[in-house]
Parts: sequence; C-alpha cells; structure tokens
Amino acid sequence: MEIIKVKFAAAAMAALGILLIAPAHAGKTLDSIKARGQVVCGVNTGLAGFSAADSNGKWSGLDVDTCRAIAAAVLGDGEKVKYVPLNAQQRLTALQSGEIDMLARNTTFTLTRDASLGLHVTAVTYYDGQGFMVPAKSNLKSAKQLKGQTVCVQSGTTTEKNLTDFSKANKLNIKPVVFEKLEAATGAYFSGRCIAYTTDASGLASVRNKEAKNPAEHVILSDLISKEPLGPMVRRGDDEWFAIVKWVIYGLLEAEEYGVTQANVEQMRSSPDPVVQRLLGVSEDTGKLLGLDKDWMGRAIKTSGNYGEIFERNVGPKSALGLPRGLNNQWNKGGLMYAYPVR
Repeated sequence: MEIIKVKFAAAAMAALGILLIAPAHAGKTLDSIKARGQVVCGVNTGLAGFSAADSNGKWSGLDVDTCRAIAAAVLGDGEKVKYVPLNAQQRLTALQSGEIDMLARNTTFTLTRDASLGLHVTAVTYYDGQGFMVPAKSNLKSAKQLKGQTVCVQSGTTTEKNLTDFSKANKLNIKPVVFEKLEAATGAYFSGRCIAYTTDASGLASVRNKEAKNPAEHVILSDLISKEPLGPMVRRGDDEWFAIVKWVIYGLLEAEEYGVTQANVEQMRSSPDPVVQRLLGVSEDTGKLLGLDKDWMGRAIKTSGNYGEIFERNVGPKSALGLPRGLNNQWNKGGLMYAYPVR
C-alpha cells in the first residue's frame, strides 16, 4: 500500500511538472492584438524624453521604446504600434475601457491604482520623485521656502495630492494653481502666474528643455517630496498579457546586465553564458510560456536596445534632458533596477 502511495505521489508530481512547463494560452488581449496587427499604446500628449511626436508624427521616448519592444516581441515588428496620446484625466479611463492595450505614460504605481481601479502595475521603467522648478532670479534654494507661495500643478495627478500633503505636513500654506492640461500649467508658470511649477523631476527637466525660452533662467530644486515609480499598466483579467508586458521589461533589464545590446544581439546568440542563451531562446524556449515564439526577447532587444540603451538615448546624460542614471542604474551599480530571472 505504501509503495502504491509513493508511486501515486511521484506520478502526481510529474504531472504537475508537465503542467508547470506547458505552453501558455495566448490570452484575449494578445489574440486581439494579433487580429488587428497592432499594439495600441496609451502615451503622454508630449513629454520629451518619454513620449513625444515630432513634426512628422514620429514618436520617440523611453515609454515609446517600451511599447516598440513589446510590439516586436509579440508581432515581430516594433513599428506595429498605434500611439494614443492621453492627458492625465483620460489615461486610466482609456485603459479601463479597453481603448488601449497598455498605458505607458509616465504613470506612478500606487496602491489605489493597483488595487481598486481594475488595473495591474507591471514593472518599473523609471524611478522618479516629485520636485519643483523655480525662476533662477527667485533665489529659492529649498522647497520649504515656498511658504504661502503659488505653485502651478496639473489636476488628476499624484503630483497634485503630493503637493497638498507636503504643504500640510510642513505647514507651508502653499497655494496650488490647478490646470487640467499640462500645457496650461507650464504656460502659466513661464508667464509668471506661479512662483514654482511642480511635477516629477524628469518631467521638470523635459519641460525646462522644451518650453523655456532660456533654460538657464530656471532652476530645479534638489528637494524630492515623493517616490514616483513609473511604468506601464495593463487591465486586470488577462494574466497572460500582464505577464508578457512585465517580462519584456525584465528581459530588457537582464540584457543590459549581461551585455546584450541592439548591435550585438545576433553575435551574442553564440555566447556560452547560460543566462544569455536562455534570454535569446538558444538553449530554452521561454517564449512558449508566454504564448510567444522562442525569439521574442531577441527581437525586443534588436528593436529598442537594452534598458541602458533606452535610458541613454532618451533621457540620459548625453540626451537633451541630461538626466543622471541615479536610481535607475542596475542593482549591481548602486541603482534599483533589478530584473527577475528570465528562466
């Protein structure tokens, strides 16, 4: 009897093992994407470095490159993306309603957004924090010097709530001047209606570079008053699509850590490193676990580059924004970027 029990347990475990490595069903979102031949990606209406269109309608930015990598992984072509520009008020509703497949629009992960809006946060693509920009001639050096001052801010954002919290906590009686549209908020600041403008520090750098007549006349204060982990979001109810978006991002991070770049991805297929072999589908077909083919990650890297390349191209020290890598460096270089193992 004991022998039978042991054999039964072994058979059950073997069957479970087979289930655990079985190919994944594609999921309804991926089915829809394949049927239409496009990933519909919600992006910012125009935030340099993250998502902005040029005069020819060509989109670029860190969030855009993320969308392109995912399109390459699932459709084989990074150009098969439809970009839907959304303001702060529209973005979450557009995802909830199914207007877009994913939201890659410098959006902060919060408990409320993750737990009560029918949405899933995926993986962080940029660690940020809320800051303030002031005219250089104001001689302000700290956010706590804004007592009783007017601050321009966009409504419907975590930025607005953080400003209120910061003012109350420090008894500053800051007077928010609220605008629905980003352009209205920044325009009011540059026209002198407010002594300061507040948003994520990366956004401040983008706005200063793009909209200031003379960027040197505006200073971004060193204070950060919040944690703003930014990254793509998807709807709840489709775990397969959630997994795809998440693991493409982790794959881009893993590619940087192991030296796989946009330029050398084909040569790296012959690397003896087991991690690289798995990442590029040489030794194992990880794609089948996501409802994709074995070359899913290689295509994503070849399209957008690894995470470090995406960062440097769009927001890094040599870009127009000139942002330091900082918290967005790899975990083994003092940053917070840590890829889950692609295996």
